[in-house]
This record gives sequence, structure tokens and C-alpha cells, in this order.
Amino acid sequence: MVVASIRLLPSPLLSFAPRRSPYSYSWRSHPSFTIPFSSIHSTSTKGDGGAVELGGDQTELIFLGTGTSEGVPRVSCLTNPLHKCEVCSKAAQPGNKNRRLNTSILIRHPNSSGTHNNILIDAGKFFYHSALHWFPAFGIRTIDAVIITHSHADAIGGLDDLRDWTNNVQPHIPIYVAKRDFEVMTKTHYYLVDTSVILPGAKVSELQFNIISEEPFFVHELKFTPLPVWHGQNYRSLGFRFGNICYISDVSDIPEETYPLLKDCEILILDALRPDCSTSTHFGLQRVIISFTFVKTFHGHSDLPFQALEEVRKIQPKRTLFTGMMHLMDHEEVNDSLAKLLESEGLDAQLSYDGLRIPIRL
Repeated sequence: MVVASIRLLPSPLLSFAPRRSPYSYSWRSHPSFTIPFSSIHSTSTKGDGGAVELGGDQTELIFLGTGTSEGVPRVSCLTNPLHKCEVCSKAAQPGNKNRRLNTSILIRHPNSSGTHNNILIDAGKFFYHSALHWFPAFGIRTIDAVIITHSHADAIGGLDDLRDWTNNVQPHIPIYVAKRDFEVMTKTHYYLVDTSVILPGAKVSELQFNIISEEPFFVHELKFTPLPVWHGQNYRSLGFRFGNICYISDVSDIPEETYPLLKDCEILILDALRPDCSTSTHFGLQRVIISFTFVKTFHGHSDLPFQALEEVRKIQPKRTLFTGMMHLMDHEEVNDSLAKLLESEGLDAQLSYDGLRIPIRL
């Protein structure tokens, strides 16, 4: 099995690199930094605005995907002759904010050489479609690292597509992944882990696997702190904190020991699957913000908990952006309801959308 080169990196990382890839990274300490909330602003685009240059000291977040595993719109909705799904019908229109691919964000972070590193969190089964849309629009070329939250298809299904980058743009891509999820990859993506099975002349993604624990680690001088959460019964997923931003894309419960890691969070990016309730694997929004007419169409779920907004009230970030929404979440309708919480509670929370950009001055 050609993962023979196993070396201990600065704790808590282990590196699993195929023998054929001789490249390695050196790590430097990264000074702590704060994100002034007043400097944060969002811009929307339909993908036709061209590349935008960042300042040398500016980090930018780009939401490459904000939807569920199946995405929005659903084919079954668009082909249903008996019922029109309003959200999926809207999502089928170009540029509509209800159009959502698998949850993923890209962090464009300045490095010591004066350029920017592109750090991706998750590469799900729709990742290549997201990249086709947003990479040319925003002038993104390289992928300098991929961090994995968990090993479901909507988080790792696009690893094979990274071959376009390692064949044509760069020699390899480092992957940061928990040991339990790496073990899944040895089955689902065995040919990326054990390259000895590849036929001569065939090319696959050249990946370097770095095993992370639940302790902080550095990627291109940027510190990431894992945020352990539950994504269904006995299934561990990781969120990540970088600076004062906390990203938790797949969660059904937050363990008590994780809350201290969320202290003084300025931007919370949080899972919210449905408008009416949570499920066994995902947070949902709170029913009280949705109109009665809207809620009563979702039969059989009134007894389930709903806790995304409850968690926001507990964590108390300065701003919250929800992600991972299914086709029951109409972008404009839900955001109109959420906006009322700013008036009543001072709670700044909105749905994110594919292509949302948040520049941050460090």
C-alpha cells in the first residue's frame, strides 16, 4: 500500500503522503489576530463581475456552497406534474439565491510572500460545479489545502475532481482530515490513498493526507481550532474556528466541552437545514419566526426540536450566517423573518447563499 511515508508533523498531525509525491510543507508559527467586526461587509454577485483583487492584508471568505447533500433545486421537484415547489422553481433560475450546492467555504488568506493562500473546507460531490461557477468569476486558480469536516459524500465526494488542479495547476494538494474520516477514505477513495492500484499512464488527484486530532493546528500560517460536534447519534463531525470565525456546517448537537471554544465568536456560520424544526442529524430554525401558514405545510414534524436560533442565543456571536439549507428554506422569506429578530432581540442572523463573499481586514 503506497502510503508508506508516515511522518510525525508538529503535534497533532500525522502525514500520509503517497511515495510518488516528494513535496512537503514547512510550518511557521502564526501570530494571534482579531477581526474587527465593523470591517466586515458582504458583496453579492451572479458570477459575471470578474476577478476582484484583495489587499495584501485582507482575508476573504467565499461561500462555494450552502445547500444540503442533494442540493437545491431537486430534480424530483422540477419534474413533478402534480405539485410546484416554489423554492426549487426559483432556484432553477440563474442567479437566484435559492440555488444551493454542497456546503463548502473557501478562505483566501494572505501569506508571508505577499500573495494569498486558498484554503478550502470540504470538497463534496458538487464541488466541481461550484468551482466552475465561482473560481473563474473570482479569479481563483490554486487550492492550497483542503480541510475536511466529516466523511459523508457531501464533504469528500469531490476529492477525485481535485485531479484537475494536480494535473494542470499545481503538483499536489494537502488534505487535513481526522483519523476516523481518513479510514473511511481508504475505502471510498482507496485509489487516492494507495496509488499503487492505479494503471500505468492514468492520473488521479495527488493528495497529501495530514491526520488531525481535536487540537489546534496550522495551515499556511493560519491557526485552526477544531470544534467537535455530533452529526447524528454517535457520529462525530468537526467545525473549525479560525480567528474569531466559527464554522459548523453539519451538527445535531453541540457537546458542552465545545462551547468554551466558541467564546467571543464574531461570525458564526451554522447548520440550519429546515425552517420548522431540527432533524436527527441537522439543526433547524425556530418555528416562531415563520408564519403559521408556512409552518403548517410541514406535517409530522411539530414534535421535533428546533434549535439553531437557540444555539445562536447561547453562543452570542456578533453575526450569524446559516448554511446547509434544504428546499423548504426560501431565501427571501426566511431572511425577512430573521430580520425581525434584529429589531426585537438585536440578533443579527441571516441565511447565507452560494457566492456570498465576506472580506475581512485583519
